[in-house]
Amino acid sequence: MSTRYFIFRNMTVETLFSKFEADYSGYGDISYIPHEADAYIWTYLAPFRADAQVFEQELDSYIQQLKLILTQIPAQKTIYALKMYPLYFSYTENSNDLITKSIEQYNNSLLELSSAHLNLKTIDFTRFCKKYSQKDLVDWRFYYISQMPVNPKLINDFNVWINREIAAIEGRRKKCLVLDLDNTLWGGILGEDGIENIKIGNTYPGSAFLDFQQNLLELSKRGVILTVCSKNNEEDVFEVWAKNPFLQIKKEQLAAWQINWDNKAGNISKLAQELNIGLDSMVFIDDNPAERELVKQMLPMVEVPDFPEQPYLLPLFFQKICEEYFQIYELTEEDRNKLFQYKANTERISVQKSFISFDDYLKSLEIELDIQKLNSMNLSRIAQMTQKTNQFNLTTKRYTDSDILSFQENGATVYCINVSDRFGDNGITGVAIIETNAQEKTACIDSFLLSCRILGKNIEGTFLREIMSDLKREGIAKITASYIPTSKNMQVACFYENNGFQLVETEEQGVKNYICNL
Repeated sequence: MSTRYFIFRNMTVETLFSKFEADYSGYGDISYIPHEADAYIWTYLAPFRADAQVFEQELDSYIQQLKLILTQIPAQKTIYALKMYPLYFSYTENSNDLITKSIEQYNNSLLELSSAHLNLKTIDFTRFCKKYSQKDLVDWRFYYISQMPVNPKLINDFNVWINREIAAIEGRRKKCLVLDLDNTLWGGILGEDGIENIKIGNTYPGSAFLDFQQNLLELSKRGVILTVCSKNNEEDVFEVWAKNPFLQIKKEQLAAWQINWDNKAGNISKLAQELNIGLDSMVFIDDNPAERELVKQMLPMVEVPDFPEQPYLLPLFFQKICEEYFQIYELTEEDRNKLFQYKANTERISVQKSFISFDDYLKSLEIELDIQKLNSMNLSRIAQMTQKTNQFNLTTKRYTDSDILSFQENGATVYCINVSDRFGDNGITGVAIIETNAQEKTACIDSFLLSCRILGKNIEGTFLREIMSDLKREGIAKITASYIPTSKNMQVACFYENNGFQLVETEEQGVKNYICNL
Protein backbone atom coordinates (compact mmCIF):
# COMPACT_ATOMS: atom_id res chain seq x y z
CA MET A 1 0.00 0.00 0.00
CA SER A 2 1.48 3.36 -1.03
CA THR A 3 2.08 6.12 1.49
CA ARG A 4 -0.16 9.16 1.35
CA TYR A 5 1.82 12.33 2.14
CA PHE A 6 0.77 15.85 3.02
CA ILE A 7 3.39 18.39 1.98
CA PHE A 8 3.77 21.75 3.68
CA ARG A 9 5.37 24.25 1.32
CA ASN A 10 6.13 27.93 0.86
CA MET A 11 6.55 27.72 -2.94
CA THR A 12 5.55 25.51 -5.86
CA VAL A 13 7.01 22.05 -5.24
CA GLU A 14 4.41 19.83 -6.90
CA THR A 15 6.79 18.95 -9.73
CA LEU A 16 9.44 17.81 -7.27
CA PHE A 17 7.01 15.36 -5.69
CA SER A 18 5.18 14.40 -8.89
CA LYS A 19 5.81 10.67 -8.26
CA PHE A 20 4.45 10.86 -4.71
CA GLU A 21 0.85 10.31 -3.71
CA ALA A 22 0.45 13.66 -1.99
CA ASP A 23 -1.71 16.66 -1.12
CA TYR A 24 -0.30 20.13 -0.53
CA SER A 25 -0.78 23.07 1.78
CA GLY A 26 -1.20 26.59 0.48
CA TYR A 27 1.93 28.74 0.32
CA GLY A 28 3.01 29.27 3.92
CA ASP A 29 -0.39 28.02 5.10
CA ILE A 30 -0.57 25.72 8.14
CA SER A 31 -4.23 26.25 8.93
CA TYR A 32 -5.21 22.86 7.50
CA ILE A 33 -3.52 19.66 8.74
CA PRO A 34 -5.20 16.50 7.40
CA HIS A 35 -4.94 13.75 10.00
CA GLU A 36 -5.73 11.04 7.47
CA ALA A 37 -2.29 11.50 5.85
CA ASP A 38 0.18 8.67 6.52
CA ALA A 39 3.19 11.02 6.78
CA TYR A 40 4.11 14.67 6.26
CA ILE A 41 6.91 16.51 4.47
CA TRP A 42 8.03 20.00 5.48
CA THR A 43 9.43 21.59 2.29
CA TYR A 44 10.08 25.22 3.11
CA LEU A 45 12.78 26.41 0.72
CA ALA A 46 14.98 29.50 0.96
CA PRO A 47 13.01 32.57 -0.11
CA PHE A 48 14.46 35.08 -2.58
CA ARG A 49 14.97 38.19 -0.43
CA ALA A 50 17.39 41.06 -0.99
CA ASP A 51 17.07 42.33 2.59
CA ALA A 52 19.04 40.01 4.90
CA GLN A 53 17.12 41.08 7.99
CA VAL A 54 13.78 40.34 6.34
CA PHE A 55 15.23 36.98 5.26
CA GLU A 56 16.21 36.20 8.88
CA GLN A 57 12.76 37.13 10.20
CA GLU A 58 11.03 34.99 7.59
CA LEU A 59 13.11 31.92 8.46
CA ASP A 60 12.34 32.41 12.14
CA SER A 61 8.62 32.50 11.30
CA TYR A 62 9.00 29.17 9.48
CA ILE A 63 10.39 27.55 12.63
CA GLN A 64 7.53 28.94 14.69
CA GLN A 65 5.04 27.47 12.21
CA LEU A 66 6.75 24.08 12.36
CA LYS A 67 6.65 24.11 16.16
CA LEU A 68 2.91 24.68 16.01
CA ILE A 69 2.45 21.86 13.48
CA LEU A 70 4.36 19.44 15.71
CA THR A 71 1.77 19.99 18.42
CA GLN A 72 -1.01 19.06 15.96
CA ILE A 73 0.41 16.01 14.18
CA PRO A 74 -0.06 12.64 15.96
CA ALA A 75 3.17 11.43 17.57
CA GLN A 76 3.00 8.12 15.70
CA LYS A 77 3.15 9.83 12.28
CA THR A 78 6.45 10.90 10.77
CA ILE A 79 7.19 14.35 9.43
CA TYR A 80 10.22 14.68 7.15
CA ALA A 81 11.75 18.16 7.19
CA LEU A 82 14.13 19.32 4.47
CA LYS A 83 17.00 21.40 5.71
CA MET A 84 17.41 24.72 3.95
CA TYR A 85 19.95 25.49 1.22
CA PRO A 86 20.65 28.97 -0.24
CA LEU A 87 19.22 28.39 -3.70
CA TYR A 88 19.84 31.99 -4.70
CA PHE A 89 21.06 35.21 -3.13
CA SER A 90 23.78 37.75 -3.74
CA TYR A 91 26.02 39.74 -1.41
CA THR A 92 26.57 43.47 -1.68
CA GLU A 93 28.62 43.60 1.52
CA ASN A 94 31.27 40.88 1.77
CA SER A 95 31.55 41.06 5.55
CA ASN A 96 27.80 40.67 6.09
CA ASP A 97 26.97 36.96 6.30
CA LEU A 98 23.58 37.31 7.98
CA ILE A 99 21.84 35.22 5.31
CA THR A 100 24.31 32.35 5.76
CA LYS A 101 23.97 32.54 9.53
CA SER A 102 20.18 32.65 9.28
CA ILE A 103 20.18 29.43 7.26
CA GLU A 104 22.58 27.79 9.71
CA GLN A 105 20.33 28.80 12.60
CA TYR A 106 17.25 27.51 10.78
CA ASN A 107 18.91 24.13 10.18
CA ASN A 108 20.16 23.96 13.77
CA SER A 109 16.62 24.65 14.96
CA LEU A 110 15.38 21.71 12.85
CA LEU A 111 17.92 19.44 14.53
CA GLU A 112 16.93 20.67 17.99
CA LEU A 113 13.27 20.03 17.21
CA SER A 114 14.07 16.53 15.92
CA SER A 115 15.76 15.76 19.25
CA ALA A 116 12.65 16.81 21.12
CA HIS A 117 10.18 15.17 18.71
CA LEU A 118 11.05 11.61 17.69
CA ASN A 119 8.64 11.71 14.75
CA LEU A 120 10.49 14.64 13.13
CA LYS A 121 13.26 13.42 10.79
CA THR A 122 15.55 15.88 9.02
CA ILE A 123 16.73 15.46 5.42
CA ASP A 124 19.79 17.38 4.26
CA PHE A 125 18.69 19.14 1.06
CA THR A 126 22.26 20.43 0.66
CA ARG A 127 23.42 16.97 -0.43
CA PHE A 128 21.10 17.16 -3.41
CA CYS A 129 21.73 20.80 -4.34
CA LYS A 130 25.52 20.56 -4.30
CA LYS A 131 25.46 18.08 -7.16
CA TYR A 132 24.50 20.89 -9.53
CA SER A 133 25.77 24.29 -10.56
CA GLN A 134 23.73 27.36 -9.65
CA LYS A 135 22.76 27.69 -13.30
CA ASP A 136 21.42 24.14 -13.44
CA LEU A 137 19.74 24.27 -10.04
CA VAL A 138 17.45 27.24 -10.72
CA ASP A 139 15.62 28.25 -13.88
CA TRP A 140 14.47 31.82 -13.29
CA ARG A 141 11.87 31.61 -16.03
CA PHE A 142 9.96 28.96 -14.08
CA TYR A 143 10.55 30.77 -10.81
CA TYR A 144 8.83 33.93 -12.04
CA ILE A 145 6.09 32.17 -14.01
CA SER A 146 5.00 29.72 -11.30
CA GLN A 147 7.06 30.23 -8.12
CA MET A 148 8.98 27.04 -8.94
CA PRO A 149 12.29 27.30 -7.05
CA VAL A 150 14.07 24.21 -8.43
CA ASN A 151 14.65 23.61 -12.12
CA PRO A 152 11.97 21.19 -13.41
CA LYS A 153 14.68 19.37 -15.38
CA LEU A 154 15.81 17.93 -12.03
CA ILE A 155 12.46 16.31 -11.19
CA ASN A 156 13.55 12.72 -11.80
CA ASP A 157 16.86 13.22 -9.99
CA PHE A 158 15.07 14.73 -7.01
CA ASN A 159 12.53 11.91 -6.82
CA VAL A 160 15.27 9.27 -6.81
CA TRP A 161 17.20 11.20 -4.16
CA ILE A 162 14.29 11.92 -1.81
CA ASN A 163 13.09 8.31 -1.98
CA ARG A 164 16.56 7.12 -0.95
CA GLU A 165 16.59 9.57 1.93
CA ILE A 166 13.21 8.36 3.19
CA ALA A 167 14.30 4.73 2.73
CA ALA A 168 17.37 5.45 4.89
CA ILE A 169 15.18 6.90 7.63
CA GLU A 170 12.92 3.85 7.48
CA GLY A 171 15.92 1.53 7.69
CA ARG A 172 15.50 0.05 4.21
CA ARG A 173 19.07 -0.62 3.12
CA LYS A 174 21.16 -3.56 1.95
CA LYS A 175 22.98 -5.68 4.53
CA CYS A 176 25.99 -7.20 2.82
CA LEU A 177 28.80 -6.35 0.37
CA VAL A 178 30.26 -9.28 -1.58
CA LEU A 179 33.74 -8.29 -2.78
CA ASP A 180 35.99 -9.66 -5.47
CA LEU A 181 39.76 -9.42 -4.83
CA ASP A 182 41.89 -9.14 -7.99
CA ASN A 183 41.61 -5.69 -9.60
CA THR A 184 38.83 -4.89 -7.12
CA LEU A 185 40.40 -4.66 -3.65
CA TRP A 186 43.89 -4.42 -5.13
CA GLY A 187 45.40 -3.87 -8.54
CA GLY A 188 46.72 -6.85 -10.44
CA ILE A 189 46.15 -10.60 -10.27
CA LEU A 190 47.50 -12.36 -7.20
CA GLY A 191 48.15 -15.68 -8.97
CA GLU A 192 50.23 -13.95 -11.65
CA ASP A 193 51.81 -10.97 -9.89
CA GLY A 194 52.51 -12.53 -6.49
CA ILE A 195 52.20 -11.10 -2.98
CA GLU A 196 54.82 -8.38 -3.42
CA ASN A 197 53.63 -7.07 -6.78
CA ILE A 198 49.89 -6.58 -6.38
CA LYS A 199 49.13 -2.87 -6.46
CA ILE A 200 48.12 -1.45 -3.10
CA GLY A 201 50.03 1.16 -1.12
CA ASN A 202 51.01 4.81 -1.18
CA THR A 203 51.53 5.35 -4.92
CA TYR A 204 48.96 5.26 -7.72
CA PRO A 205 47.17 3.05 -8.61
CA GLY A 206 47.77 1.26 -5.31
CA SER A 207 46.79 4.36 -3.35
CA ALA A 208 43.32 4.33 -4.90
CA PHE A 209 42.77 0.69 -3.85
CA LEU A 210 44.12 1.48 -0.37
CA ASP A 211 41.61 4.32 0.04
CA PHE A 212 38.84 2.06 -1.29
CA GLN A 213 39.60 -0.58 1.34
CA GLN A 214 39.72 2.02 4.11
CA ASN A 215 36.34 3.40 2.99
CA LEU A 216 34.88 -0.10 2.98
CA LEU A 217 36.10 -0.60 6.54
CA GLU A 218 34.28 2.56 7.61
CA LEU A 219 31.14 1.16 5.97
CA SER A 220 31.65 -2.03 7.97
CA LYS A 221 31.73 0.02 11.19
CA ARG A 222 28.28 1.30 10.23
CA GLY A 223 26.71 -2.13 10.14
CA VAL A 224 27.42 -3.36 6.59
CA ILE A 225 28.66 -6.96 6.42
CA LEU A 226 31.82 -7.45 4.34
CA THR A 227 32.40 -10.78 2.58
CA VAL A 228 34.71 -12.00 -0.19
CA CYS A 229 33.89 -14.05 -3.28
CA SER A 230 37.01 -14.62 -5.37
CA LYS A 231 38.39 -17.05 -7.94
CA ASN A 232 41.75 -17.74 -6.36
CA ASN A 233 43.70 -20.35 -4.46
CA GLU A 234 42.58 -19.95 -0.85
CA GLU A 235 46.09 -20.56 0.54
CA ASP A 236 47.49 -17.78 -1.69
CA VAL A 237 44.90 -15.32 -0.39
CA PHE A 238 45.57 -16.33 3.22
CA GLU A 239 49.26 -15.73 2.60
CA VAL A 240 48.76 -12.26 1.13
CA TRP A 241 46.44 -11.38 4.03
CA ALA A 242 49.17 -12.44 6.44
CA LYS A 243 52.15 -10.82 4.72
CA ASN A 244 51.12 -7.71 2.78
CA PRO A 245 51.25 -4.77 5.25
CA PHE A 246 49.11 -2.43 3.12
CA LEU A 247 45.96 -4.55 3.08
CA GLN A 248 43.20 -3.12 5.24
CA ILE A 249 40.63 -5.87 4.69
CA LYS A 250 41.75 -9.32 5.85
CA LYS A 251 40.10 -12.31 7.53
CA GLU A 252 39.49 -10.35 10.72
CA GLN A 253 37.35 -7.79 8.89
CA LEU A 254 35.25 -10.34 7.00
CA ALA A 255 32.13 -12.14 8.19
CA ALA A 256 32.63 -14.94 5.64
CA TRP A 257 34.35 -15.76 2.36
CA GLN A 258 34.22 -18.11 -0.60
CA ILE A 259 37.64 -18.39 -2.28
CA ASN A 260 37.74 -21.15 -4.89
CA TRP A 261 37.28 -21.74 -8.62
CA ASP A 262 33.54 -22.39 -8.57
CA ASN A 263 31.10 -20.04 -10.31
CA LYS A 264 30.44 -16.88 -8.35
CA ALA A 265 26.67 -17.08 -8.41
CA GLY A 266 26.85 -20.39 -6.57
CA ASN A 267 29.39 -19.00 -4.10
CA ILE A 268 27.23 -15.94 -3.38
CA SER A 269 24.32 -18.27 -2.63
CA LYS A 270 26.56 -20.18 -0.21
CA LEU A 271 27.52 -16.92 1.52
CA ALA A 272 23.85 -15.98 1.90
CA GLN A 273 23.11 -19.39 3.38
CA GLU A 274 26.10 -19.24 5.74
CA LEU A 275 25.12 -15.80 7.00
CA ASN A 276 21.41 -16.67 6.96
CA ILE A 277 20.46 -13.54 5.01
CA GLY A 278 18.41 -13.05 1.85
CA LEU A 279 20.05 -12.68 -1.54
CA ASP A 280 18.08 -9.47 -2.00
CA SER A 281 20.09 -7.91 0.84
CA MET A 282 23.43 -8.39 -0.98
CA VAL A 283 25.48 -6.14 -3.29
CA PHE A 284 28.15 -7.75 -5.48
CA ILE A 285 31.30 -5.77 -6.41
CA ASP A 286 33.52 -7.18 -9.18
CA ASP A 287 35.71 -5.58 -11.85
CA ASN A 288 34.97 -8.35 -14.36
CA PRO A 289 31.93 -7.59 -16.59
CA ALA A 290 31.48 -11.29 -17.39
CA GLU A 291 31.26 -12.21 -13.69
CA ARG A 292 28.83 -9.37 -13.07
CA GLU A 293 26.62 -10.48 -15.93
CA LEU A 294 26.62 -14.08 -14.68
CA VAL A 295 25.38 -12.97 -11.27
CA LYS A 296 22.80 -10.63 -12.81
CA GLN A 297 21.40 -13.50 -14.87
CA MET A 298 21.50 -16.24 -12.22
CA LEU A 299 20.75 -14.13 -9.12
CA PRO A 300 18.60 -11.19 -10.28
CA MET A 301 17.74 -10.31 -6.69
CA VAL A 302 21.40 -9.39 -5.98
CA GLU A 303 22.39 -5.80 -6.79
CA VAL A 304 25.35 -5.64 -9.19
CA PRO A 305 26.64 -2.10 -9.87
CA ASP A 306 29.06 -1.40 -12.72
CA PHE A 307 32.66 -1.20 -11.51
CA PRO A 308 34.77 1.82 -12.61
CA GLU A 309 37.19 1.29 -15.47
CA GLN A 310 39.95 3.31 -13.80
CA PRO A 311 41.16 3.11 -10.16
CA TYR A 312 41.04 6.91 -9.76
CA LEU A 313 37.26 6.68 -10.10
CA LEU A 314 36.94 4.47 -7.00
CA PRO A 315 36.05 7.35 -4.60
CA LEU A 316 33.09 8.31 -6.81
CA PHE A 317 32.08 4.65 -7.08
CA PHE A 318 32.20 4.24 -3.30
CA GLN A 319 30.07 7.36 -2.86
CA LYS A 320 27.57 5.99 -5.39
CA ILE A 321 27.11 2.60 -3.70
CA CYS A 322 26.74 4.29 -0.32
CA GLU A 323 24.00 6.55 -1.63
CA GLU A 324 22.17 3.82 -3.54
CA TYR A 325 22.40 0.88 -1.15
CA PHE A 326 23.75 1.66 2.31
CA GLN A 327 22.35 4.94 3.61
CA ILE A 328 21.09 4.88 7.17
CA TYR A 329 19.56 7.65 9.27
CA GLU A 330 20.79 6.56 12.68
CA LEU A 331 23.10 3.75 13.84
CA THR A 332 22.12 1.38 16.62
CA GLU A 333 24.54 -0.52 18.85
CA GLU A 334 23.63 -3.70 16.94
CA ASP A 335 24.72 -2.04 13.69
CA ARG A 336 28.13 -1.26 15.17
CA ASN A 337 28.59 -4.84 16.38
CA LYS A 338 27.26 -6.59 13.28
CA LEU A 339 30.63 -7.92 12.07
CA PHE A 340 31.36 -9.60 15.39
CA GLN A 341 27.85 -11.03 15.56
CA TYR A 342 28.00 -12.61 12.11
CA LYS A 343 31.55 -13.91 12.63
CA ALA A 344 30.40 -15.49 15.89
CA ASN A 345 27.46 -17.05 14.07
CA THR A 346 29.84 -18.59 11.55
CA GLU A 347 31.77 -20.12 14.46
CA ARG A 348 28.52 -21.54 15.87
CA ILE A 349 27.78 -23.23 12.55
CA SER A 350 31.29 -24.67 12.45
CA VAL A 351 30.98 -26.04 16.00
CA GLN A 352 27.55 -27.54 15.24
CA LYS A 353 29.12 -29.81 12.63
CA SER A 354 31.21 -31.51 15.31
CA PHE A 355 28.14 -32.60 17.34
CA ILE A 356 26.07 -35.68 16.63
CA SER A 357 23.21 -34.61 18.93
CA PHE A 358 21.53 -31.26 18.26
CA ASP A 359 20.47 -31.03 21.91
CA ASP A 360 24.09 -31.47 22.99
CA TYR A 361 25.07 -28.72 20.58
CA LEU A 362 22.47 -26.34 22.03
CA LYS A 363 23.68 -27.06 25.56
CA SER A 364 27.25 -26.36 24.51
CA LEU A 365 26.28 -22.88 23.32
CA GLU A 366 25.32 -21.80 26.88
CA ILE A 367 22.55 -19.58 25.51
CA GLU A 368 21.33 -16.74 27.73
CA LEU A 369 18.11 -14.84 27.06
CA ASP A 370 17.35 -11.41 28.46
CA ILE A 371 13.74 -10.38 27.83
CA GLN A 372 13.23 -6.63 28.20
CA LYS A 373 10.38 -4.19 27.87
CA LEU A 374 10.52 -1.01 25.83
CA ASN A 375 12.84 1.73 27.12
CA SER A 376 14.76 4.66 25.69
CA MET A 377 17.85 2.51 25.09
CA ASN A 378 16.19 -0.18 22.97
CA LEU A 379 13.56 1.92 21.17
CA SER A 380 15.53 2.58 17.97
CA ARG A 381 16.58 -1.06 17.62
CA ILE A 382 13.02 -2.31 18.14
CA ALA A 383 11.72 0.00 15.40
CA GLN A 384 14.63 -0.98 13.15
CA MET A 385 13.82 -4.67 13.54
CA THR A 386 10.19 -4.16 12.49
CA GLN A 387 11.43 -2.36 9.38
CA LYS A 388 14.08 -4.88 8.35
CA THR A 389 12.98 -8.36 9.49
CA ASN A 390 11.27 -10.43 6.80
CA GLN A 391 11.79 -14.17 7.22
CA PHE A 392 10.70 -14.80 10.81
CA ASN A 393 8.04 -12.13 10.98
CA LEU A 394 4.43 -13.21 11.56
CA THR A 395 2.78 -10.01 10.33
CA THR A 396 5.59 -7.96 8.68
CA LYS A 397 4.21 -4.66 9.93
CA ARG A 398 6.68 -1.76 9.68
CA TYR A 399 6.92 0.80 12.48
CA THR A 400 8.92 3.95 13.26
CA ASP A 401 10.19 5.03 16.68
CA SER A 402 7.09 7.17 17.16
CA ASP A 403 4.82 4.27 16.17
CA ILE A 404 6.40 2.09 18.86
CA LEU A 405 5.99 4.83 21.47
CA SER A 406 2.36 5.22 20.43
CA PHE A 407 1.75 1.52 21.17
CA GLN A 408 3.13 2.02 24.67
CA GLU A 409 1.11 5.19 25.23
CA ASN A 410 -2.06 3.30 24.25
CA GLY A 411 -1.43 0.58 26.82
CA ALA A 412 0.33 -2.06 24.73
CA THR A 413 3.41 -3.90 26.00
CA VAL A 414 6.47 -3.96 23.74
CA TYR A 415 8.96 -6.74 24.44
CA CYS A 416 12.40 -7.39 23.01
CA ILE A 417 14.92 -10.15 23.60
CA ASN A 418 18.71 -9.96 23.87
CA VAL A 419 20.44 -13.25 23.04
CA SER A 420 24.02 -14.17 23.97
CA ASP A 421 26.05 -17.37 24.19
CA ARG A 422 29.66 -18.43 24.71
CA PHE A 423 30.62 -17.06 21.28
CA GLY A 424 29.33 -13.56 21.93
CA ASP A 425 26.38 -11.21 22.25
CA ASN A 426 23.88 -11.15 19.39
CA GLY A 427 22.24 -8.04 20.78
CA ILE A 428 18.52 -7.36 20.50
CA THR A 429 17.27 -9.93 18.03
CA GLY A 430 13.58 -10.40 18.79
CA VAL A 431 10.52 -8.16 19.20
CA ALA A 432 6.91 -8.70 20.26
CA ILE A 433 4.16 -6.08 20.44
CA ILE A 434 1.18 -7.11 22.57
CA GLU A 435 -2.04 -5.10 22.81
CA THR A 436 -4.06 -5.87 25.93
CA ASN A 437 -7.57 -5.27 27.19
CA ALA A 438 -7.49 -5.59 30.98
CA GLN A 439 -11.27 -5.38 31.36
CA GLU A 440 -11.92 -8.26 28.98
CA LYS A 441 -8.74 -10.08 30.07
CA THR A 442 -7.64 -10.48 26.45
CA ALA A 443 -4.45 -9.78 24.53
CA CYS A 444 -3.63 -9.57 20.81
CA ILE A 445 -0.18 -10.17 19.34
CA ASP A 446 0.27 -7.33 16.84
CA SER A 447 3.85 -8.30 15.91
CA PHE A 448 6.18 -11.19 16.66
CA LEU A 449 9.55 -11.36 14.91
CA LEU A 450 13.11 -12.62 15.32
CA SER A 451 16.36 -11.97 13.50
CA CYS A 452 17.31 -14.78 11.16
CA ARG A 453 20.75 -15.10 12.78
CA ILE A 454 19.35 -16.61 16.01
CA LEU A 455 16.90 -19.05 14.44
CA GLY A 456 17.19 -22.81 14.75
CA LYS A 457 17.92 -22.83 18.49
CA ASN A 458 14.34 -22.98 19.85
CA ILE A 459 14.68 -19.39 21.05
CA GLU A 460 11.47 -18.29 19.33
CA GLY A 461 9.36 -20.77 21.29
CA THR A 462 10.96 -19.83 24.59
CA PHE A 463 10.41 -16.13 23.88
CA LEU A 464 6.71 -16.71 23.15
CA ARG A 465 6.18 -18.88 26.25
CA GLU A 466 7.80 -16.28 28.52
CA ILE A 467 5.55 -13.57 27.11
CA MET A 468 2.48 -15.75 27.61
CA SER A 469 3.51 -16.44 31.22
CA ASP A 470 3.95 -12.72 31.81
CA LEU A 471 0.49 -12.00 30.39
CA LYS A 472 -1.06 -14.73 32.50
CA ARG A 473 0.47 -13.20 35.64
CA GLU A 474 -1.19 -9.91 34.66
CA GLY A 475 -4.61 -11.62 34.53
CA ILE A 476 -4.88 -12.17 30.77
CA ALA A 477 -6.97 -15.27 29.98
CA LYS A 478 -7.05 -15.33 26.17
CA ILE A 479 -4.60 -14.36 23.42
CA THR A 480 -5.37 -13.82 19.73
CA ALA A 481 -2.78 -13.68 16.95
CA SER A 482 -2.52 -13.66 13.17
CA TYR A 483 -0.13 -14.86 10.51
CA ILE A 484 -0.04 -12.63 7.41
CA PRO A 485 1.76 -14.42 4.56
CA THR A 486 4.39 -12.77 2.37
CA SER A 487 6.81 -14.10 -0.22
CA LYS A 488 9.52 -14.29 2.46
CA ASN A 489 7.89 -15.52 5.68
CA MET A 490 6.53 -18.92 4.63
CA GLN A 491 8.77 -20.64 7.19
CA VAL A 492 6.57 -19.29 10.02
CA ALA A 493 3.22 -20.28 8.47
CA CYS A 494 2.60 -22.89 11.20
CA PHE A 495 4.47 -21.22 14.07
CA TYR A 496 1.40 -20.51 16.22
CA GLU A 497 -0.09 -23.94 15.57
CA ASN A 498 3.19 -25.53 16.69
CA ASN A 499 3.11 -23.51 19.90
CA GLY A 500 -0.30 -24.32 21.32
CA PHE A 501 -2.54 -21.88 19.43
CA GLN A 502 -5.78 -23.01 17.81
CA LEU A 503 -6.49 -22.00 14.21
CA VAL A 504 -9.84 -20.15 14.10
CA GLU A 505 -10.10 -19.22 10.44
CA THR A 506 -8.10 -18.81 7.23
CA GLU A 507 -9.02 -15.81 5.11
CA GLU A 508 -8.94 -15.61 1.31
CA GLN A 509 -5.45 -14.09 1.11
CA GLY A 510 -4.03 -16.84 3.29
CA VAL A 511 -4.20 -14.84 6.53
CA LYS A 512 -4.54 -17.20 9.49
CA ASN A 513 -6.24 -16.13 12.73
CA TYR A 514 -5.51 -17.93 16.01
CA ILE A 515 -6.63 -18.08 19.63
CA CYS A 516 -4.98 -19.46 22.75
CA ASN A 517 -6.53 -19.81 26.21
CA LEU A 518 -4.09 -19.33 29.10
